Amino acid sequence: MIDLNDPVVRGYLVRLVGEDGLQMVENMPEGEVTDEQIAEATGILLNIVRRTLFILNENKLAICRRERDSSSGWLTYLWTLDMTDIGPQLLKEKKRLVKNLKSRVEFEEENVFYGCPEGCIRLNFNEATECEFLCPYCGEDMMYEDNAEFINKIEKRLAFLGKEK
Repeated sequence: MIDLNDPVVRGYLVRLVGEDGLQMVENMPEGEVTDEQIAEATGILLNIVRRTLFILNENKLAICRRERDSSSGWLTYLWTLDMTDIGPQLLKEKKRLVKNLKSRVEFEEENVFYGCPEGCIRLNFNEATECEFLCPYCGEDMMYEDNAEFINKIEKRLAFLGKEK
């Protein structure tokens, strides 16, 4: 079984289904259950339960089985959590993060930045020249920003992610 106390797993699930979705996952009854039973057992609104279940199903973390009532013809959806695929999902997420961080480092290294001293905006050189080095929001003179420390932090994060297995 997956450790829901693992901060990486919790962070991934919160990003995927939100705090209510994580609470639902933590308190979901064992075995095959309907969305109504989940809502009743967890105290979470039925529409949030359904949204969460569909997101989990799309990400291969929940299994849905349909059952037709022979007398009424109504379909009943039975749900089961299946967190066995969370490892590959986390690996895919890690690869996406590494790719985005590498792109960001490249962007930061290829550009010179100017920022508003009031913190309104940060622009690259070309954008700053279009504004005549004046903040488009407050009119203050834009100041050169040394992004070496920011690049260093991203590279440290990339190195850390490269060490993790």
